[in-house]
Amino acid sequence: MCGIVAAAAQYNIVPVLIEGLMRLEYRGYDSAGLAIIGDGQIERLRSVGRVAELAAAAATTTAITGIAHTRWATHGVPSERNAHPHVSGAIAVVHNGIIENYESLRRELSAQGYVFTSDTDTESIAHLIEATLQTEPDLFNAVQRACRRLVGAFAIAVIDRSQPGRIIVAREGSPLLLGLSENGNYAASDASALLQVTRNMVYLENGDIAELTAAAVRIERLDGTPVERPVHVSQLSAAAVELGNYQHYMQKEIFEQPDALANTLEIVGGSKSIQPGIFGAEAAHLLADIDHILILACGTSAHSGLTARYWLEALAGIPCTVEVASEYRYRISVPNPRQLVVAISQSGETADTLAALRHAKSLGQMKTLAICNVPESAIVRESALRFITRAGPEIGVASTKAFTTQLAALFLLTLVVAKIRNRLSAEQESNYIDQLRHLPVAVNKVLALEDDIRQWAQRFADKHHALFLGRGRHYPIAMEGALKLKEISYIHAEAYPAGELKHGPLALVDANMPVISVAPRDDLLEKLKSNLQEVRARGGELYVFADGDSEIPASEGVHILRLPEHYGELSPILHVVPLQLLSYHVALVKGTDVDKPRNLAKSVTVE
Repeated sequence: MCGIVAAAAQYNIVPVLIEGLMRLEYRGYDSAGLAIIGDGQIERLRSVGRVAELAAAAATTTAITGIAHTRWATHGVPSERNAHPHVSGAIAVVHNGIIENYESLRRELSAQGYVFTSDTDTESIAHLIEATLQTEPDLFNAVQRACRRLVGAFAIAVIDRSQPGRIIVAREGSPLLLGLSENGNYAASDASALLQVTRNMVYLENGDIAELTAAAVRIERLDGTPVERPVHVSQLSAAAVELGNYQHYMQKEIFEQPDALANTLEIVGGSKSIQPGIFGAEAAHLLADIDHILILACGTSAHSGLTARYWLEALAGIPCTVEVASEYRYRISVPNPRQLVVAISQSGETADTLAALRHAKSLGQMKTLAICNVPESAIVRESALRFITRAGPEIGVASTKAFTTQLAALFLLTLVVAKIRNRLSAEQESNYIDQLRHLPVAVNKVLALEDDIRQWAQRFADKHHALFLGRGRHYPIAMEGALKLKEISYIHAEAYPAGELKHGPLALVDANMPVISVAPRDDLLEKLKSNLQEVRARGGELYVFADGDSEIPASEGVHILRLPEHYGELSPILHVVPLQLLSYHVALVKGTDVDKPRNLAKSVTVE
């Protein structure tokens, strides 16, 4: 959600800014802009729409210092006047996050004679820094003082035409990192934007402020205390964030799932047993002293948590609650210092999940675990234990490989907790490890069904609503399927436990309402078959993802796609893959923007 790129070097940095913005497009945005210092002036370019339009406008622009931004609208509609950077006098500012006290700042600054030309909260930062410069002429010190007055979440980059060659950046709540190289120094919202110029990254902490020049970097706290932050060599490669031969990033990431799962599960690949240490050095001691598990997550990550609840209670015998992170901290809950708080996030910077984790800790719940795809992220740094999924960069807004690797991580957690609680025999442990090792092969077999799913997708071209059904541990998988369809095809989709049909949803079923069902061969299959008959009796068209031996016959109005094998407890990981493919191909049929669906952002870093 929003993206920042900044560069100070001894060569033309405009191509670096543009390329960086293009690599941040996946985060979601509605406008883009840049500001550079040239001939003692700030030159600003802004456009509504894609970065490609900004690139065309900047084709002949050159500079050695500049900042750039992709905006996802929070305050004010998408428009050029609201696009970043925002300018006040000699300075220009780009900003990610939300300033909660911007209205009071706006009133104060307006009374001083500053004229606001946008509807954004960011413009108040620009005017505040410009006002501070009147009494504190050094840009670093002025930004430092101004930031101490800001309430909310922010990552900012600031340039001043009277102090060329300098960029000041600061963060509080929104992610920001520095990139270091011999030819210049850089800042960005995430590492992918800077892989074109360096792999040496410094991750700023909340409350850090830094000065970048072409030759050096200086970091302090907002209170003026000098600090040093370690340099990390990013393991990402430029190729990992390129599209390659695929039509869309979502398609690429769906087909990367076997490798992503293999990488995530490599930690147990050569083992005959599963050890608590895979979650951290303190895991054995910490997990032995828990009596409940609380999972905090949003969106797709919440669906992985809901699936894990079935595993944790059935296999590990431990109570589990799953809370939508954006709701958890706004209700009065009963804290339990002996419960494990699990925060799940692809980016590790999801604002609601991070805030919920901090709220849980503020209540004295210090046994925390992060399940995340980004090792250096805030949620990982603030958790006692961590498991890093190895999905690789996920660019498409609709999460796919991050979800299946989260499920794999949560199944490992289930086995570890079950083992600690003496609920996992050596034979069961060995069997589950064998299944995990075979999982990438099993997913590859499911991906081979793409042509059949592509044919199904044609039938959805004129549909406006869809109903997804599942039972037991596959109900959250039905929820994930519905979310994917609505995210990228804009078809209104809902998911229900199949047993709830008679309690309301059956009223919606008719010939124009496709009903998609997840139907593995498990203990609830016979119950599910009865639910499917209820749909057919009302004229509903059924699309059933079944196991090869589920014995559900195809007939008029009943379309069956059989997965190659039944996979027991791990079946949810296999059954979500065809739902991802269905959503993808329906979106192709409808001609929507698959990787950047309207109104959505990849990394939701504001509340």
